[in-house]
Amino acid sequence: MSHMLIIGGGLAGGTAAEALRNEGFDGDITVVTAEAHPPYQRPPLSKGYLAGTEDLDAVVLHPAEWYEERGIRLITGVAVTSLEPAAHAVELEDGERLTYDAVLLATGATPRMIPLPGHDLPGVMTLRRLDDSDELRAQLRDGGKRLVVIGAGWIGMEVAATARGFGNEVAILERDAVPLAMALGAEMGEVFRTLHLEHGVDLRTSVDVDRIVGDGRAEGVVVDGETLPADLVLVGVGASPNTVLAEEAGLDILNGVLTDEALRTSAADVYAAGDIANAFHPVLQRHLRSEHWANALNAGKVAARSMLGQPASFDDIPYFYTDQYDLGMELSGYAPLMTDAEIVVRGDLDAREFIAIWVDDGRIVAGMNVNVWDVNDKVQDLIRSGARIAPDRLRDPEVPLEDLIP
Repeated sequence: MSHMLIIGGGLAGGTAAEALRNEGFDGDITVVTAEAHPPYQRPPLSKGYLAGTEDLDAVVLHPAEWYEERGIRLITGVAVTSLEPAAHAVELEDGERLTYDAVLLATGATPRMIPLPGHDLPGVMTLRRLDDSDELRAQLRDGGKRLVVIGAGWIGMEVAATARGFGNEVAILERDAVPLAMALGAEMGEVFRTLHLEHGVDLRTSVDVDRIVGDGRAEGVVVDGETLPADLVLVGVGASPNTVLAEEAGLDILNGVLTDEALRTSAADVYAAGDIANAFHPVLQRHLRSEHWANALNAGKVAARSMLGQPASFDDIPYFYTDQYDLGMELSGYAPLMTDAEIVVRGDLDAREFIAIWVDDGRIVAGMNVNVWDVNDKVQDLIRSGARIAPDRLRDPEVPLEDLIP
């Protein structure tokens, strides 16, 4: 192995490049990203960076000089246009051709845009890139604007909270009956609905958005026949994995790029990590794709070891966190197993200081700590244990979590 190639400038790609050097690889490493920035992480874009409480250092993993000092070639602002697994080569949009011994696809995801009339008007935005967050902050930071958010997912709810903190009017429009119900279920979704209502958000559920209207720029959103005035519209209805490069190269695709537990794709010496990878999870014994921060962080490290031919298995428990107003939350668990699970609440739900535990067939499959800290490792230990624990013991805050772990 003399040349490792990484395609993508997100957390998975940046972490993989760093891990390759940390693992002792002294050959050539090239990182290619279509964005103009060095690899960066995305959670702060809708949280601290958007709010102005964190600066660029909290977003960008390392400055460009860091890559130069470690002999890593960083190509920014240039997209990869083709991948040729048989030739072990890629072509860039500027015509340069690169060969590789192993390549990591970490091309991330693209926000979905609802095909509504008016969706292409200026003033209609999505949030995915660093530049998007910069533009959003410039629009919202002085307050006094009317923001309409289409979609009550994590991005929409986090941006709504930040926008309210700046003193803007905010409306959230959601098709489902409860926000975040797809991720957390109706009971926990209600916690976030109440939170936003208490902070003055006009949160409307079970509604259909008809169109976005405006004369040369978005000026309103028509929902169930009513026009809500808007200075800015944010569409936050999920994202789709960027698999075009992999599809055109003939890789196996199913809700992302299919990989084994070592993040190897169907093509020799081609690996995938982060949002695009639908990786086989050895604990679940099924493929699992996650778009959360911890997945990109940890999968990048596993991919690096796998590219080097070391034993590697991506078996992490998915992890996610959010900050909205005065609510901080961490969630660890297996989303496919949460749907039909019973939720046991430990703590004060009304005060929003609790741990919610999802129990499926007697076993803990997920846990969410809300404004309760330094417990996530214990929650993950409970999930890994596979132990059957009586709900009364789970519910009792007088029983320390560590005492529940066999």
